[in-house]
Amino acid sequence: MKKVYIYALACALTAVSCQDNDWVADNATSQVPEIEIPMGAADGELLIKFVPEMSDILDQTLTRAGGVSTRSGIPSTDEVLSILGAYHFERVFPVDPKTEARTREAGMHLWYIVRFDKNTDLKEAARQLRKLGEISKIQSNPTIQRAYDPKKKPLYLSANDLQYVTRTDEGLTFNDPGLKHQWHYQNKGNYAFVTERAEAIAGSDVNCVEAWKSCKGDPSIIVAVLDEGVMWSHPDLKANMWTNESEEIGSTEDKDGNGYKGDRYGYNFVKNTGVISWTSAEDTGHGTHVAGTIAAVNGNGTGVSGIAGGDGTENSGVKIMTCQLFDGQYGATLAAEAKAIKYAADNGAVILQCSWGYNSPDANEALGYVPGPKNEQDWENQYPLEKEALDYFIHNAGSPNGVIDGGLAIFASGNEYAPSSSFPAGYSKCISVSAIAADYTPSSYTNYGTEITLCAPGGDGDYYGRPGTAEDHFDWETETQGLILSTGIKNGQPAYTYMEGTSMACPHVSGVAALGLSYAVKQRRHFKAAEFKELMIQTANSEFYQEYDRKVEKLYYYNHATIGASPTLMNLIDRKGKMGKLVDAGALLKAIGNHGSDMIVPNVYLATGKSTSIDLARYFIDGESLNYSCTVANENIATTSVDKTILTINGIADGSTTVTIQAGSKSQTITITVRKNAGGSGWL
Repeated sequence: MKKVYIYALACALTAVSCQDNDWVADNATSQVPEIEIPMGAADGELLIKFVPEMSDILDQTLTRAGGVSTRSGIPSTDEVLSILGAYHFERVFPVDPKTEARTREAGMHLWYIVRFDKNTDLKEAARQLRKLGEISKIQSNPTIQRAYDPKKKPLYLSANDLQYVTRTDEGLTFNDPGLKHQWHYQNKGNYAFVTERAEAIAGSDVNCVEAWKSCKGDPSIIVAVLDEGVMWSHPDLKANMWTNESEEIGSTEDKDGNGYKGDRYGYNFVKNTGVISWTSAEDTGHGTHVAGTIAAVNGNGTGVSGIAGGDGTENSGVKIMTCQLFDGQYGATLAAEAKAIKYAADNGAVILQCSWGYNSPDANEALGYVPGPKNEQDWENQYPLEKEALDYFIHNAGSPNGVIDGGLAIFASGNEYAPSSSFPAGYSKCISVSAIAADYTPSSYTNYGTEITLCAPGGDGDYYGRPGTAEDHFDWETETQGLILSTGIKNGQPAYTYMEGTSMACPHVSGVAALGLSYAVKQRRHFKAAEFKELMIQTANSEFYQEYDRKVEKLYYYNHATIGASPTLMNLIDRKGKMGKLVDAGALLKAIGNHGSDMIVPNVYLATGKSTSIDLARYFIDGESLNYSCTVANENIATTSVDKTILTINGIADGSTTVTIQAGSKSQTITITVRKNAGGSGWL
């Protein structure tokens, strides 16, 4: 949407004088920053992180209490909690046995949510708790709010509407009727929405057609969409939804033991349920629109195309995991948002698609925006849990033995017409995305600045729209195609919609990243997350800034649908170098083969008398069609067998040996370690 999500928070930090009372020592000091309790913070709730030395005590207390308690088991902390009137004490992140080891290594198990009476003075409670040596971090638990009016609906189309032909193009890759309207994938400049003052320039797109010659998607790549709930039953999305086969929608049992019940397509973190929703009056279909840009099913003769939506054959597109942060009029708390980020990493997602964030620190207050965190340090001080959750995803998503080690966190930069990126987009480890129109110019609303990483088409209704004209349904006689077309929802039913915003630019970058990783799977290339992020930047296009020199200025009508809207003149020279680089799918895929490293069959650890299997096809180019043979150096320690592409290894006796795998003309040698007392996972 045109106004990106923000937290409805008061973000200015102020110095607060502290008067010690008689139940906390006067000489108490703390490294924990003083906190503000912003607008939107949950009444009676604080998020606290303990120091690592308290881990055993906390574990014992919560184990005895069944996961939820009224106290921590730490005497000094509990004394303060008693005085403050705390009645609920719970670990933020549920235990998942499969990922608990790395959760603890990252210190995420030390975060707890504490609930007090709703009338408790949280600022005073935080002031007292921060003096305890057992606590390292404290923050409030704000609720995420929409920054746009949910009553303002997107521009709707039906499936029949998409059959109208407004331009002729014989070069379309897929038979999806909406593709001819998705200028943002392949812009040839021949569009009906071009006006005397607003043009379209060929090449102002993400260069999908060139990329699609090499790859169209791979189902092993999972993109987590943190947004409104994605309509998983949408006919143009269902085949490309991530599915947790162990779970059933609405189940009251956590069948796979990951800490979440009924999470078949993802999880509703607003209402703490596996039931994903999209039928409330306040729902706009925002998450479904975002998901379609990334992975709408290609080549099914229906609707629109997605950047990494496959080639029309079964199970050929990337997968969408829906992590719902907005449900009707309700938003998730920051604790729930952090859980969503960690859930994505722990359940296989390697890309985090986030079309939301705080307002920019330079947001225009005259336009009604409340400025957000001033810089990276300010953001980290205010929301340390959010920062740690993102770090966890960036460092722990993916696999050392997979196509990417770590994850990509991609955020919209913001829509406040501001000269700086919002946060968390502005975090140096994230990718911040600005929006451009169909002629390379900055979308009228987009944030810009040196913090921006990449840009992509986001649409621009104030530029292409007719002043004084508003529509709630697509009219083929207007110039509204300067917006972004994707999957959508109308009255709870599947539809197709035009939207605009950095919210729409962001999934173009996520889609290109997913397509690039899909091609890396095909080429059997392995990347570190930071390495792949850098490759996306290196292969992106900065030549489009030449258009700014040519045009010099851009005229648009702010709130163009308002009768009598006055024109605004944008200085394009001032925006040069401040929009990031234009993401380029074709150039990225072309560079994949010459970067990263070869995929390596992993070494194996297993227990005596146990077996494990590896699909060798994942580690050799065209691996599905190769013949494999294996030679074990010492069959007294381990034996192997190969059935087509599946290598099975049997632990015979304690010790180590090597296995040489021959795959056509290529070979790899791995080490097998067998231990009598190895755990069920095979790790020592």
